[in-house]
Amino acid sequence: MFKFLLKGILRDHHRSLFPIVIVVLGVSLTVLAHCWINGILGDMIDFNAKYSTGHVKIVTNGYEDNMDQMPVELALGNVDELLAKVRKDYPKMEWVERIRFGGLIDAPDNKGETRAQGPALGLAVDLLSPDTKEVERLNINKSIVRGKSPEKNGEILISDELADKLKVIPGQIVTLMTSTMYGSMAMQNYIVSGTIKFGVTAMDKGAMILDITDAKYVMDMQDEVSEILGYFSNGIYNNVSATTVQNRFNAAYKDSTGEFAPVMLKLRDQNELASMLDYISRMISIFISVFVLAMSIVLWNAGLLGGLRRYGEMGLRLAIGEFKGRVYRSLIYESVIVGFIGSAIGTIIGLGAAFYLQEVGLDFSDLMQNATVLWPGVFRAKITLPAYYIGFIPGLISTVIGTMLSGIGIYKRQTAQLFKELET
Repeated sequence: MFKFLLKGILRDHHRSLFPIVIVVLGVSLTVLAHCWINGILGDMIDFNAKYSTGHVKIVTNGYEDNMDQMPVELALGNVDELLAKVRKDYPKMEWVERIRFGGLIDAPDNKGETRAQGPALGLAVDLLSPDTKEVERLNINKSIVRGKSPEKNGEILISDELADKLKVIPGQIVTLMTSTMYGSMAMQNYIVSGTIKFGVTAMDKGAMILDITDAKYVMDMQDEVSEILGYFSNGIYNNVSATTVQNRFNAAYKDSTGEFAPVMLKLRDQNELASMLDYISRMISIFISVFVLAMSIVLWNAGLLGGLRRYGEMGLRLAIGEFKGRVYRSLIYESVIVGFIGSAIGTIIGLGAAFYLQEVGLDFSDLMQNATVLWPGVFRAKITLPAYYIGFIPGLISTVIGTMLSGIGIYKRQTAQLFKELET
């Protein structure tokens, strides 16, 4: 039966060509859209986790309420003790200290007078420890445009865009003006060891990276940090695991009150990511559903047109005694074969386009100038395991539904009219 139907499909192009082309187009677009959306979604989660949120983050109650303002005066205290505890309680996770702060970069001229100034978003991380993973996590070495990564205290990195505005080159001295955790003004000279470009518009405007020991010194933070970030060992965010860690930690500190009490947040709790991730997930489901519906309608009409062309064939099969149910089922089997062939071809085309976008990507940095969420400047697709089979869902379902709808007419055929039709 299968061999007979396959031969009919391959030999009669009028029967199969149009439905296959429709399925190929729909499936290829579905696969490409799936990879594209997942690539953007994955990059957004990855960028936010690495540069801002971690997979989980520990801050104070007061800092959580004013996180956008980066209030160093509400920093975590007794950090060494807290770090020792979480590393003991959650040994499969990596915990790092971070200080986020705002400041002003002053670039002097040859006489030491102010030549240019610009606001900077400071990020203090562990750059100089022998076993640090922060340099790799933030992709610092590959993101350096000019100069080199800091090799000793007193050296910093600034964004290449900020360096161009201030007309600063690696090796020059700049002055950081900021405030201590006690509210007093602080000024410190640093050597610009290099300029950097992360590909994240929100950071490339005015980021400044320095070693956390330098930040603690200038802001009078001895055993304090703004945030403690936790990362799963595999580097992949898992919301279920993050929720488990969050609930366990917060339960241990439920009796702690006040604005300096520690609290743990997971990635979805920060930067309005929960609503954004849920919205994108819903969009993926809606997108696939719309494609299934649209292709079903198109293939339904294609089936009706094909049924008219095959009017005599169906009449002859019924006239010689073939059951209507058997004829109807053969059309469905035929549609499954058409759907499978079209889905296979469409998946190959979709994966090819997705691979190109995965390797090259599209630069949307000009459209992300005012973005507050950490988005990558270059949007890339990401080929995952579901991409190899997700196209078969709309491809097969739509062809079967279209055939089922158009094939209902078989049951409306009257045997008394068959011979009259065959005579004409």
